[in-house]
Amino acid sequence: MTTPEFPAPVEDPDSAPYWDSLREHAMALPYCAACGRFFFYPRTICPHCHAGDVGWRPASGHGVIYSYTVVRRAPAPAFAADVPYTVALADLDEGCRIVARVRPEDAGLATIGARVEIEYDDVTDALTLPVLRVVAAGQPGQPGQPGQLGQPG
Repeated sequence: MTTPEFPAPVEDPDSAPYWDSLREHAMALPYCAACGRFFFYPRTICPHCHAGDVGWRPASGHGVIYSYTVVRRAPAPAFAADVPYTVALADLDEGCRIVARVRPEDAGLATIGARVEIEYDDVTDALTLPVLRVVAAGQPGQPGQPGQLGQPG
């Protein structure tokens, strides 16, 4: 593990449980006890019902690719050595959407509707990022069932 050369995410009090869970290789997500829904990104108020009764629950780490892109042009010099790389929006089985890189060895398998699971990239001792491993191919013409989500969390 080395110090990342790319801009690292900022951990704040709202997101600390999320980053802690990634370091433990056991993703947790914010959960609203009032309406019973998971959501992402971390915040103190539920985006669905606006209640403040928010806690954290373990996530399965499974989902489906909603959309993806292949980054072929580095957005900053720190990413130049990584291109091309694939970034995906994944609808987790818990009902919220995250963004993460797809494992380089799975880049060619990334399709809309492909089943994925979270793996963990220990970038440094202090920073672990989620990465997506493709576990089952998507079906042509079958989007990632965005209607299940209602509104993205």
